[in-house]
Amino acid sequence: MSVEVAKRLRCHCSKCIDFHAHFLQREVFNETHRHSVSSCFGQNMLSPDLPSFQRMLRPELQIEDMDARGIDINILTSCDVVQSRAWATPDAERRMTALVNQECARWVGAHPGRFIATAVLPLGDMRMALAELDWAISAGFRIVQLPSNYRGDYLGHARFTELWAALRDRNMVAFIHPEGVTDMWFQDYALWNSIGQSIEEVKLMSSLIYEGVIDRFPGLKIVMAHGGGFLPHYMGRLDRNVTDKPYTTRNISKNPSAYLKDFYYDSCVYDARTLEILVERVGIERIVMGGDYPVAELDPIDFLASVTLSDADRARIAGGNACQLLELA
Repeated sequence: MSVEVAKRLRCHCSKCIDFHAHFLQREVFNETHRHSVSSCFGQNMLSPDLPSFQRMLRPELQIEDMDARGIDINILTSCDVVQSRAWATPDAERRMTALVNQECARWVGAHPGRFIATAVLPLGDMRMALAELDWAISAGFRIVQLPSNYRGDYLGHARFTELWAALRDRNMVAFIHPEGVTDMWFQDYALWNSIGQSIEEVKLMSSLIYEGVIDRFPGLKIVMAHGGGFLPHYMGRLDRNVTDKPYTTRNISKNPSAYLKDFYYDSCVYDARTLEILVERVGIERIVMGGDYPVAELDPIDFLASVTLSDADRARIAGGNACQLLELA
């Protein structure tokens, strides 16, 4: 069904683009998996031979699935709940980050037109991070993937100010995807995945808003994974604090809810009504298609077909907004 839906949507947009498709670098996976939330920090190791992992290691398998779903382009994002590098020393993190980025560039070079590269950065040392950003730009990367926090510092923290300035000045898009909650309470019932990621997205967006990053760097292009988690659906309590606790507004120039339209969001929310409400809150122009491939087992085209929208609006999510955001011809 999704191929037929995609054909219909291409009457309104030139390409269907999945903004949230994961890949792995085998050497980095081998070195990092025992440190990741997905393995319960080494207590529940997963095999790279699992079908979902093979789809993150072998681009030809990804392309087969793209063709079956009617997706023209996958935007490659490192699966950092599996291969997080934040635990490492700065030099080791830089080395592994370079391997991930080189693998991403290899996929794009081998399959031009089917993949778009997203770079990761070694956030343990800002000089190294900015040097890797410069390399990524020189290699043609247009997007940087960032976690919600780095060793407990959420990305609104002052230590990341230089990074946000560089991303804005270089017209780079930031894709925010949490690397998982380290609190072991979330390991029960896989809550790190079901609610932990959404909580992390709330904390990241709150950090960027309340620490004044959005005000200081107008025009930042930030795409939130998983529809921004819970925050877009619970802004009334934050707005109440503007009058109830006015000191909370010391770094912001408008109501917290007004900042929702300063972000972009992917459509990976798993529930049609949730996406419809998100569109109502932030506007159709702020949503891109996200499938969380291949771990979500979600066909993002079919999901859009289940949402109460016109085909023209579905097409904006399916690819039109991403083309505009990335300035694709």
